[in-house]
Amino acid sequence: MIIDVHAHWGPWFFSMEVGAVATNLAVMDRYGIDLAVVSATEAVIYDVTAGNRAMARVLEGNDRLLGYLTINPRRLDDAERDLRDLLPTGRFVGVKIHTDYTGSPANSAPTRAALELAAAHGLPALVHTWDTTPLDLAQAVADIPGVRAIAGHMGANGWRHAIEAANGVDRLWLEPCFSHTEAGRFAAVAAAVNPRRLLFGTDATLIDPAAAYGAVLAADLPPELAERVAWRNAAELFRLDLSAHTFSRASG
Repeated sequence: MIIDVHAHWGPWFFSMEVGAVATNLAVMDRYGIDLAVVSATEAVIYDVTAGNRAMARVLEGNDRLLGYLTINPRRLDDAERDLRDLLPTGRFVGVKIHTDYTGSPANSAPTRAALELAAAHGLPALVHTWDTTPLDLAQAVADIPGVRAIAGHMGANGWRHAIEAANGVDRLWLEPCFSHTEAGRFAAVAAAVNPRRLLFGTDATLIDPAAAYGAVLAADLPPELAERVAWRNAAELFRLDLSAHTFSRASG
């Protein structure tokens, strides 16, 4: 089994042909991904409320997709309304916070407030991190009771900071997707952090899953750790009842 914890649904402003949910499912089939947690591109980049509601409609009847409810830290009133209206669908299992697109750094008051809101609803937060920002996210996690956060891209080129961050605080997870992966990056992180804090993420459909998939395979993880990265840690983090999913991809 494979669970992708960092995926997207919808067209990008520079890649319009990936907008159909059928594209998500085809990409998942190609790489043997059983379940993906997705955010709406519209919500991340354009209109958070419209995007979240469109995401809710897409999730209906798509058993292999679960949703991130996107939060713009500068529009917390909208976030509170979206959480109130959409969480009862049972299809959203976390929140997505893109610190760069919203101009809200991980150590800013708005993002900390957004993390508090996620924690109040018992939801893990996937937070965009780059360079040194995993350290800022780790400090926020340490300061805010109950927050569970995923350092998206595990800092990208700042992955060494992600190691320090994950080792400095619990309740912080790392996922590897990055379009310019260095050789040995994921293997080095996997050797240095708690094995229960590692997840698999691809950034599909923005990036082909081959990048993350190859990085994890190249790490040559022992079987128990490989299983944790592939799905077990994600199932625990999101508190998933996997028996509720049929995983009806052709490859079984």
